[in-house]
Amino acid sequence: MFDPIDAYCERTSPAYWAEPVNAVTNLAFLIAAVVMWRRTAGMPTGRVLSVVLAVIGVGSYLFHTHANGLTALTDVLPILAFILIYLFAATRDLLSWRGWWPWAAVLGFFPYAVAAGSALGAVLPLTSSAAYAPIPPLILAYAWIVGRSHPRTAWGMALGAVILIVSLTFRTLDEPLCDAGPLGTHFLWHILNALMLGWMIEVWRRHILAQARLAKARARG
Repeated sequence: MFDPIDAYCERTSPAYWAEPVNAVTNLAFLIAAVVMWRRTAGMPTGRVLSVVLAVIGVGSYLFHTHANGLTALTDVLPILAFILIYLFAATRDLLSWRGWWPWAAVLGFFPYAVAAGSALGAVLPLTSSAAYAPIPPLILAYAWIVGRSHPRTAWGMALGAVILIVSLTFRTLDEPLCDAGPLGTHFLWHILNALMLGWMIEVWRRHILAQARLAKARARG
């Protein structure tokens, strides 16, 4: 559990500050979290997602400084929490599927992720990014469904998926391109992933506000 992990190009020793760029770029998650915390005032779900976004930054910082099995959990578990909370919110608020549907989406994510990760990993050289590969297709599937009635929300979700694909590309290329430079490309995963997660909260926020305005307009007749 406490054995050192050397998983990224920048790390060349077990030292605390062996990945300074990978560590410092986790500030992007904290910046995105603060921005979205302010923008989601009065929105409990948005506030929860903003807090989890900040925890992602802290957990990733711990992993890129301590780099062991325990801190690896602090790196991946907050990301999983964000995915599940957002999936619940997207099913409930963006698709407007109420009742048991949001819970079914959360539970169904696990077999979906295993199946899609295996399928994508079989045809693409995803290496350690295989666990995240099922997320862009899932976002695009939601965007396709949402697009029938809310095209602006759908385009926002699609943009998030594109940013994530680019982000995952840099994450995957970190080791293969290590000989080209000592920093690798993992730090770009942090920056783009922070941008993407903050943007996905913003997409949800804009949808909620648009629906509220529409409801008021209908009430006025």
